[in-house]
Amino acid sequence: MATGVGSMPGADPDEAARIVMGELEAFPHLVELPDAGVGTDMIGRGAAHLVDLHTEITVSGWRFADRAGSDERRARAALARDLDVLEERAQGFAGPLKIQCAGPWTLAASLELRYGDKALADAGAVRDIAAALAEGVAEVTLDVQKRVPAAHVVVQLDEPTLPAALAGRVPTASGFGSLPIVESADAVEKLRTVFDAVVGAGATPIVHCCASSVPVALLVQAGARAISLDATLLDEKDDDLLGEAIEAGVSFFLGLVPSIQPDDGELPRTQALAAPAKRLWGRLGFPPELLARAVVVTPTCGLAGAAPSWPRRAYRACVEVARVLLEEPEES
Repeated sequence: MATGVGSMPGADPDEAARIVMGELEAFPHLVELPDAGVGTDMIGRGAAHLVDLHTEITVSGWRFADRAGSDERRARAALARDLDVLEERAQGFAGPLKIQCAGPWTLAASLELRYGDKALADAGAVRDIAAALAEGVAEVTLDVQKRVPAAHVVVQLDEPTLPAALAGRVPTASGFGSLPIVESADAVEKLRTVFDAVVGAGATPIVHCCASSVPVALLVQAGARAISLDATLLDEKDDDLLGEAIEAGVSFFLGLVPSIQPDDGELPRTQALAAPAKRLWGRLGFPPELLARAVVVTPTCGLAGAAPSWPRRAYRACVEVARVLLEEPEES
C-alpha cells in the first residue's frame, strides 16, 4: 500500500485532490497546499484545528491572539475548503483515508506567546495546545467520517520538531538561546492526549517525522499505531527500536521515494527505491510476507517544494515500490 505525506506544490486544491485520488486510489490523503494562501502552511493549518485558542500572523510567524482575526478566519476557511474538495473527489471511496495536522510539540515549538517567547517555554501553554488540538482534531475526524462514510480515517500528526524539543535544540524566539529539554514523560503525555481523542473519534493515530533520530520508542509508548519516517536516514543502529515496535504491532510508513525531483530528472529504478526496505527487513529477520502488511510506502517527506509535475510521478513510483514489496516475498 502507498500514500503521500500530505503537502503538495501549487495552489489549486481540486487539481491536487484529483492527482491524489487518481494515483493513490487505495490510500488517498487530504491535500495540503502551503502556497495556497494565508493559513495553508503546516503551522497555520495546525492552528486552524485549535478549539478556543486564537492565532494571528506576525513578522516572526504565528502567534497567539486575544480573539479571532482575519488570519485565523482565513486559515479555518482554507481547511474547510480543502475538506469540501476532499468530499467531492472521494465520493464512493471505501478504505483508509489520511488527514494530517501538526502535532502538539511542533505547534508549541512554533507558535509564539503574546509576550513573544515560544509556547514551548510555558508548560501551561503546551497543556492548552494539546487539549485544544485534541478537541479540534476529533471534530475534523468526525466531520470527515460524515463526508466520506465508507472511509476509515487515519490521522497523521506531523512532528518534525519533536526530536529537537527532546534534545533541547529548539531556539528561543530571539534565536540567541535554546529552550529547555522536553522530558520524555511530558512528551508522551501530551501526544497521548491527542491520540486518545483520535481513537475516541474512531480513527487511527499515526505520527510523521522526517527528521533524523525519530523517537520511535516514545511514540509507541504514547500510542501511535504507525510511524512515518524517511527510510533513507535509517541505519543499523535503529534496528532494535524498529524491531521492537513492529513486534508491538506498530506499522511503518517508509519514505522511499524522493520528495524532490533528482537533479538529472530521473527516478531510480523501482528495485533501487525498494532496496532500503528490503535491507531493513533482512536485518530484522521478520518473515518476508509480513513486510507488505507492516509497511506503507511514501515519499521521503512532503512534496510542497517539488516541481508541479513531480507529485504524479512520485506517487506512481510509491505504488510501484509497494507492489514490489507485496509480490516479491511471495515469489521467494
